[in-house]
Amino acid sequence: MTTSRSRTWRPAWPCPVGQISGQLRHGAGDPTYRSLDGSIWRGLRTPAGVVTLRIEPRPALAEVLCEAWGPGAAWVLDQVPAMLGAEDDPGGFDPRHEVLVRAYRRFRHWRVPRTGLVMDSLVPAIIEQKVTGREAFAGWRNLVRRFGEPAPGPGAEHQLWVAPSPAQLLAIPSWDWLHLGVDPARSRTVVRAAQVAPALERTVGVPVDEVDRRLQSVPGIGRWTSAEVRARAHGDADAVSFGDFHVAKDVGWALTGAPVDDDGLAELLEPYRPHRLRAQRLVELSGQRPPRRGPRMAPRAHLPTWSG
Repeated sequence: MTTSRSRTWRPAWPCPVGQISGQLRHGAGDPTYRSLDGSIWRGLRTPAGVVTLRIEPRPALAEVLCEAWGPGAAWVLDQVPAMLGAEDDPGGFDPRHEVLVRAYRRFRHWRVPRTGLVMDSLVPAIIEQKVTGREAFAGWRNLVRRFGEPAPGPGAEHQLWVAPSPAQLLAIPSWDWLHLGVDPARSRTVVRAAQVAPALERTVGVPVDEVDRRLQSVPGIGRWTSAEVRARAHGDADAVSFGDFHVAKDVGWALTGAPVDDDGLAELLEPYRPHRLRAQRLVELSGQRPPRRGPRMAPRAHLPTWSG
């Protein structure tokens, strides 16, 4: 039987666990993430090994109960405060637009997470490149369920999974990637990242400009993917999702009444540097977005798929 470890963390602010940890979920069917009975369950691959993490917010007691099972238990329990935004400092953020003022008033306790796990954010971000959310989430789900492993301890009972290791990713044949619903361009990028995974993991704690440079030095990783990783693994509060299919349109519509392109997004968010991600997330949390009346990106139907 896998022995559990636990800790009780008392954050210095009213920590909205669900709002913050929800950014680490890749679709409603993400096998590495479960929300059960008011607790968040994660299956993770840490530098110390795989782990099942259970996070139970106790707002009435101003505390968060954390339990972990598996060889990575001690590591992940030490990392929980950072994962829930304890290292993020919103000081200096000055919302000027009324939409942001209202959103900040409502979500002022939201923080930028810092998981310290680069591949955990990078692989699903690569799979999400230039495809619909439905296609991306299905590819991630298929990958984890076919080539990952059940999370240790009670995680397996809750159908919680841990994503494949870099070595496991490198062993996946090209035809299996196609059956997972991941095209060659994205699968090649995952493989290239897996080949240099130790170096990428060592970027945690490095200045974010250098992190961005190192991530984008991997062929197939551009500024959107880099930002997605820095916003989760590195706690970069300035990591804007340039190149996203929706973000520029949504932020533009919320702040000006009309969608904008990436250049317009950069202009709108420039006054909020180094908190541009914070402004972006506040718009997202507020639910301000234009009506979805135009043509949408359609899922591709020419790839074989695996369902498991």
